Amino acid sequence: MERKAAIKGMLVENLMLKIAPADIPDDQPLFGPGSLGLDSIDALQIVVALEKTYGLKIPDPAKAKDILANVNAIAAAVAAHEASPAT
Repeated sequence: MERKAAIKGMLVENLMLKIAPADIPDDQPLFGPGSLGLDSIDALQIVVALEKTYGLKIPDPAKAKDILANVNAIAAAVAAHEASPAT
């Protein structure tokens, strides 16, 4: 649970969102209908922040779409990255 809170805080801080991290539902889409209303520039900022904060690189745009779907997906990608052996 702590990781999701940290990710929400990172989103709010990096994207200068005008909502509290706790107000972002874990499963709310970040992009598209019914979402936080983020755009491609925001996506790029999230990718940079994830690399800087967690060392998670997302070079594949198709994977990025899945990983950046919502807070749950980002948390799962970070967890998988941290669990994998360093290459």
